[in-house]
Amino acid sequence: MYLNLGKSNGKKYLSIMRSFKDPKTGKYKSRTVKSLGYLEKLKEEYSDPVEYFTQVVEEMNRVDKEENPPLVINLDRRKVLNVQEDRTKNFGYAALSRIYHELGLDIFFYNNSRKLKAEYNVSSIMKLLVYSRILRPASGKKTYENKDIYFDKTDFSLDDVYRCLSFVNGLKDKVQRHIHRKVCGKYGRSCELVYYNVSNYYFEIDRQDELRRLGVSKEHRPNPIVQPG
Repeated sequence: MYLNLGKSNGKKYLSIMRSFKDPKTGKYKSRTVKSLGYLEKLKEEYSDPVEYFTQVVEEMNRVDKEENPPLVINLDRRKVLNVQEDRTKNFGYAALSRIYHELGLDIFFYNNSRKLKAEYNVSSIMKLLVYSRILRPASGKKTYENKDIYFDKTDFSLDDVYRCLSFVNGLKDKVQRHIHRKVCGKYGRSCELVYYNVSNYYFEIDRQDELRRLGVSKEHRPNPIVQPG
């Protein structure tokens, strides 16, 4: 806090102000803690209002510091973290969650699962699978076992995860079209140019057949190959 000598209606005016950082803009601003009055009026009561209220502000800052001491966290560099006792959670997935919702996947899975009449929430399971595939790739079972590292609601069983995967598999073409439309609309995807990649795989055989034919091998092998695109 500090004593501010400003002007009001053309007259000098005293007030006690406090500086604070705006959480939205990151810029420092001030707000009035207490309005004291016009300087000339205060001189009728105090011989030197500025000196008097400067001491008042110093005392207010001292009391405020005692009542609100800074938080001190002590870290022991020698301590080894016991993974079994670790209670940490992942909060970084919030960035992925924002993209997930920007693409409208929560609404998509809700609309397409209303007739499913399942006890589990399809979108909740898909969130877990999507986030984990990016942050901690693992099997479906291992992903389920690690579900508590996120803050999202995970009130479903491992069997629910497997049932959900079977259900979503039937939506794979529909969900790809949905994501494509959302990406085009929100991020400006251009479809004027499409990249097509081809590769080939060789087989440990000497003669070609209807599937495996002799051709130009990327590994310069003389064996018959199959070329996928």
